Amino acid sequence: MLMETKEELPRVSRHSGRLRRALRVEWLGQTLASLFWIASVFTYGISETGDWLQLFAALAWLVANVATIDSSDEAGPSQ
Repeated sequence: MLMETKEELPRVSRHSGRLRRALRVEWLGQTLASLFWIASVFTYGISETGDWLQLFAALAWLVANVATIDSSDEAGPSQ
């Protein structure tokens, strides 16, 4: 017999909330832009300090976007 405990229910809604936020146009656009920026750095090559800075900036942008998916779960309702 399949039984769900109270501990499992919030986890299911948390995952659906993450997916819902990840499929928003704003989040997808920001994430795709950071991925394209990373791809362009590798396409043109890394030959100078500025290229490394561009790569680190794009990676930081991507990490920040991914972190917003998890941090929104713990923040609760906005005021």
